Amino acid sequence: MAQEGDRPAFDALVLQYEELAFRAAYLIVRDEDEAADAAQDAFVRAYRSLRSFDTNRAFRPWLLRIVTNVALNSVRSSKRLNAATERLAADLKPNDELRPDDAAVATEEADRVWEAIGTLPADDQRLIYLRYFLASSEAEAAAAIGRPVGTVKSRMHRALKRLRAVIEESYPDLLPFAMQVIREERHEPANS
Repeated sequence: MAQEGDRPAFDALVLQYEELAFRAAYLIVRDEDEAADAAQDAFVRAYRSLRSFDTNRAFRPWLLRIVTNVALNSVRSSKRLNAATERLAADLKPNDELRPDDAAVATEEADRVWEAIGTLPADDQRLIYLRYFLASSEAEAAAAIGRPVGTVKSRMHRALKRLRAVIEESYPDLLPFAMQVIREERHEPANS
């Protein structure tokens, strides 16, 4: 078992979660190299802390908490919080069937949604990343930020309310697009 120092068992965990760790870090740091470094650092920290891991809990949220903390520390130390809004277009690849001018509009709209998200407090951004761009459940998001599920629900409600207010005030034409992006990232039907 990985918790007992079995390196191949831990390597199997790394293989299983490396893409998730990279994506989580990338959504925060917005730079491939920094995201790779943050994910690697998170795995090192997880390995060192594995003996204290509660096996009655899920590994994924525990790891996500470590990854997001490492990535946030990276952002804070390098003062790149504004960079978290630069590349939504790369994450939301336009539909190949779109005409080039439609794809350009979608890319511009995606950039503006990221810009709106970037105006929110860091904690709001973190919850939105976890829930909508990493498709974490409320329980996983709660474990990742170290708060109860009820707290995540109320904070998410307030974060989305603040995002909606920012979009209505500064980007009113984006409201339908922003809500569609969030639904698609959560894999929700359009009428939910």
